[in-house]
Amino acid sequence: MQALRESQAAQAGSNFTTVVGGSDFDEEYLTNVTFGEQDFLLIVDTGSSDTWAPQIGFACFDLDNNPVPQSQCAFGTSGYDTNASTTFVADPDTNFNIEYGDGEFLTGTVGFDTVTVANMVVTNQEIGVVTNAAWEGDGFDTGLMGLASPNLTSVFKGTNPDDDEFPQTQIPYNPVFYSAVQQGVVSNPFFSVALDRGSFAAQNSSDLDQNLGFIAFGGIAPVDVTDTAVTVPVQGYNAASFLPENGSSVTYFYYTVDVESMSFTGNDKVFGTTNNIILDTGTTLDYVPTQVADAFAAAFDPPAVKNEDFGVYEVVCSATVPEFTVDIGGVTFTVDPADNLLPLGIQDDEGNDLCASGTFDGGPAEEGNIFILGDTFLHNVVVTFNIETDEVTLTQRTPYTNGGNGARRRSPESLRRRSS
Repeated sequence: MQALRESQAAQAGSNFTTVVGGSDFDEEYLTNVTFGEQDFLLIVDTGSSDTWAPQIGFACFDLDNNPVPQSQCAFGTSGYDTNASTTFVADPDTNFNIEYGDGEFLTGTVGFDTVTVANMVVTNQEIGVVTNAAWEGDGFDTGLMGLASPNLTSVFKGTNPDDDEFPQTQIPYNPVFYSAVQQGVVSNPFFSVALDRGSFAAQNSSDLDQNLGFIAFGGIAPVDVTDTAVTVPVQGYNAASFLPENGSSVTYFYYTVDVESMSFTGNDKVFGTTNNIILDTGTTLDYVPTQVADAFAAAFDPPAVKNEDFGVYEVVCSATVPEFTVDIGGVTFTVDPADNLLPLGIQDDEGNDLCASGTFDGGPAEEGNIFILGDTFLHNVVVTFNIETDEVTLTQRTPYTNGGNGARRRSPESLRRRSS
């Protein structure tokens, strides 16, 4: 953690740029965040909005809500001591209550503290103080920093989470970057993310890759890019139906964009559009419509085959992978084949190493189904999120070799989907 903090300080500047590290077999991206005077590594998540850490003495549960030892939650520290923070102020008669897409859930209290990330200091920031956690941690993270809309935050009236109803008792608040803009801390109302893919190599593996990309608050992530770029509006939602909708009265939740088509090398079929796909740093894979995922897996040589127990498409790691493409705003973005071979650390009956496709079956392309462009796609672009204009800019990165120190991956069930 100290090495990551020192690297962050070296990268920080007037636009508050810092590195992110890879954890959990390079399936999650962490950065150093300070609550008051206490330092934590937090997951960087554009698919949710709340910033939180567990309170010292928290209770740990499994995903079936059974009590388990604290160690099973696998946080990187013993937690956040609100009594030791001179700037912490409790928020009475409220509670924090969130569930993520992979089944993890958290409840607790709410408070305000000074939050610092990339030398960007945000005062009086509302945060979740988790007292009950069902969390499958990586031994490094001690919580999460959410960067999506205030409308997606998870603070509610009253102190009993059993009484919470969204949105009836929700109390929306400004997430960290929204507060930074409101307080005039940053010079520009946008932040930018560039996530590197980790090394494929298993030897000399490390659980924490110290330098695996950048996040820039008020600036642009400093990586090499091409001239392929587009700026598109964030897709709004009908607040009542939670369905995508265009117009002046929409509500924003996620960084959702209209995708015009998805395809891959050698494909002669144009797959349909979807206006309900999220750009999410907290999700490992791309979750795309079933017909796209099935056709893409079949185009591997040899074909990737769905593991029905875990839902991933498995293939030998020596397979030839077609280049996946995503069309947004009339511009085609490409996904490096390396991002569609994720080593699983297991072998088939013939002793061949097995990989998973980075492109997952997200279900049928039907009304109400939300899809995700996760780290598989995001490794290939710089994404700039403008919270003032409600736009995102995507820029194709220059091809690069795998980053990080070399990390193994674990079994298919560990692949993350953390949209709230």
